[in-house]
Amino acid sequence: MNQTTVFSLLERHLGSRVAFAAPDRSPLDHEGLRRQVAETGRALADLGIGRGDRVAIVLPNGPEAASSFLAIAAWVSTAPLNPAYKPDEFAFYLDDLRAAALIVAEGDSTPALAVARDRRLPVLSLRQGPKAGQFSLQGASARAPTSLQPTAADDEALVLHTSGTTSRPKIVPLCQRNLAASARHIAVTLALSGDDRCLNVMPLFHIHGLIAAVLSSLSVGGSVYCTPGFNALKFFAWLDDAAPSWYTAVPTMHQALLARAERNADVIARRPLRFIRSSSASLPPPVMLQIEKTFHAPVIESYGMTEAAHQMASNPLPPRARKPGSVGPAAGPAVAIMDEAGRLQASGVIGEVVIRGPNVTKGYENNPNANAEAFTDGWFRTGDQGVIDGDGYLTITGRIKELINRGGEKISPREVDDVLLDHPAVAQAVTFAMPHAMLGEDIAAAVVLRNGQKTSERDLRDFVGERLTAFKVPRKIVFLEEIPKGATGKVQRIGLATRLGLAGNEP
Repeated sequence: MNQTTVFSLLERHLGSRVAFAAPDRSPLDHEGLRRQVAETGRALADLGIGRGDRVAIVLPNGPEAASSFLAIAAWVSTAPLNPAYKPDEFAFYLDDLRAAALIVAEGDSTPALAVARDRRLPVLSLRQGPKAGQFSLQGASARAPTSLQPTAADDEALVLHTSGTTSRPKIVPLCQRNLAASARHIAVTLALSGDDRCLNVMPLFHIHGLIAAVLSSLSVGGSVYCTPGFNALKFFAWLDDAAPSWYTAVPTMHQALLARAERNADVIARRPLRFIRSSSASLPPPVMLQIEKTFHAPVIESYGMTEAAHQMASNPLPPRARKPGSVGPAAGPAVAIMDEAGRLQASGVIGEVVIRGPNVTKGYENNPNANAEAFTDGWFRTGDQGVIDGDGYLTITGRIKELINRGGEKISPREVDDVLLDHPAVAQAVTFAMPHAMLGEDIAAAVVLRNGQKTSERDLRDFVGERLTAFKVPRKIVFLEEIPKGATGKVQRIGLATRLGLAGNEP
């Protein structure tokens, strides 16, 4: 059976099994989702929006954000945007995307509306239906109605931008085949079935939530409990209400939940999870072990990125081995290690992680220079540094652009993170580069202490110095109540020195 488009993944599952659930909402079954997809296609065609067009989506997290992504991606290309963007950011992204329409929630006063009006971009209002994920679209378009056409595997389905932390954000087009392949890879890795329910706390403008939580679940006839977004204070009430079999999150979210887990032990016992998934950033091994001990469930650390429609590698489910600190063997695309000259490396050799497979983008849009740098002999260069062991398990040793160059000595921030996290007083740690007049860069770290614990900068520096060579010891350690994070909950090392006032080029 053809499983190379979003539509083909969804049409296989009909009937009364729940597709979407949400707090204080009636659930929507798979048959209802199928009708929603068909109605959305007709509505878009009536507005003159058809195959090859892009539709920007600015919606709050919730079941309608999830269902509208699926229903629109089944027919045209979707471009979910962060609702928290400022007017200038919306202007940049809407101009860059050349969208055919903008979808916003009925009654929303998002600044994207004014930006769209300035550009005479048609705005469609999404009206929430009685069931979770049900909606209708209202609005007008200057275009004549078009015919409703099914998508093909190579048609664009989703377009996202890179983070742009080191350069102008690049457009990443992902085709139907890319999304369908990644959803299948995730479903196989996690042995997902129609009996599984994912508790989604990830933002639905990000590849992690869209594919790992939503599309992979629905592709096997499972369900998604859609929250309004991550909230550690409400998570355990949602866990109790949803009775999920799993959830997926970034490490900072897992750590925030651990801080509140003890007082919610009764919910954890009442709602056992089959597994917990972690992705989009490195999960420190001590945190992984603590999660498993607390939730009595295996933690499956996976490795993903936008250009691969999310998943590239993943630790397997028991009884196969999970290796703390590793992101597991290849889980979909082929994964290898390449040197700077483009030569593939043997196991045990550190180099750049490269991938190729059906879930990998064909290239950045209108950016030949970036594509020339990104692709070598058909392999996509991820920009991550790593090593593959004799068992085929990949360990990420750092982001190449995040490596700290201290007077010619290269330091992996993650190596320093892991040592700091071994200190009994440290709950969270992130190591990053700060400018230095003589060395070019030096090492800094930000830490969050465990509740009730105390330590000093000198104590932590001495602790690191006992375990790492002297040039890897942070010159500066700052104590914070919370580590600054990006919109998706990931820590962004690049630029952190400036955000924390440590970019003064110390001598």
